[in-house]
Amino acid sequence: MPLSGSKQRISGHSRKAQYSAFTGYVLIVLAVLVGIALLVVSLVQPASFNGLRGLFSDATAPVAQANAAGRTGGRNFLDTVEGYFEAGQQNAELKKEVEIARIRLAEARAVEEENRRLKALLGLGETEVDPVAVARLVGSSSASTRRFAYLGAGRSDGVKPGMPVRSERGIVGRVLESARHSSRVLLITDSESVLPVRRAGDNTVAFAEGRGDGLINIRLINLGINPLKRGDVFVTSGAGGLYRPGIAVAIVTRLTDDGAVARIISNPAATDFVAVEPIWQPDARRGANTPIEEAIGSNETIVGDGAADAAEAGGEPDAQ
Repeated sequence: MPLSGSKQRISGHSRKAQYSAFTGYVLIVLAVLVGIALLVVSLVQPASFNGLRGLFSDATAPVAQANAAGRTGGRNFLDTVEGYFEAGQQNAELKKEVEIARIRLAEARAVEEENRRLKALLGLGETEVDPVAVARLVGSSSASTRRFAYLGAGRSDGVKPGMPVRSERGIVGRVLESARHSSRVLLITDSESVLPVRRAGDNTVAFAEGRGDGLINIRLINLGINPLKRGDVFVTSGAGGLYRPGIAVAIVTRLTDDGAVARIISNPAATDFVAVEPIWQPDARRGANTPIEEAIGSNETIVGDGAADAAEAGGEPDAQ
């Protein structure tokens, strides 16, 4: 009996499985037939499913919009990140270009300054008087209480003591000593330098005396009411026959009781090349009858003789 019951349970289970399989096959066949029918209808009458497609589109529209918004947001985020990195790269490139532009600008300014200096140097040889020599100022006594400069030209170039030295801007000084290939120049700012000058535009005459501090004192010859004012330009007067007239010397910066304090126009510290000119009027200079000019002439004679003797002996005379 137990064995027969087991056979009945197995048989009943198999029947249910067979029914389930048969039902599945039937449903599959029906689905295939329905699909074929829908396909045929869609091919014959495509407009038949417009309503159904509309309902499906309406049902899925929120999900589609959400997906579209997500895609747009993601694309905007990626674009933002990419733009950030591109902006950083562009910023670095712009900084590099600006730095290169600054370098090119500095080079252009240097070229412009060099052209200006060369033009000024060319102008030194185009003055009314042919220079004896055009040479470079190779040094100066900036640490000394005296104001000297050293010139890269000497007796072999025709340079002699007493000759005026000027730049393209104005008077620098006069040759104090000359060796074979170099010379020492007494700057007009030296305390021992005295230069006859006049105010440009009129006959207000004075003496420009060096102060030793980079400035000069303008001492008026005719005392009385001081006619000077700030900004007045003084040029060489030609008195004494050493410097030819009309060369710029200084600009008044401050008035005093007997004249003014002036700033030199041709700063030796900013001068590379200078021209050594011949003495303007040697005979007039030797015949100067003012005490100051006599002192200048005798001083130059003594220094010039001392320089020649020292050059022959292979040494250099002491500065007075």
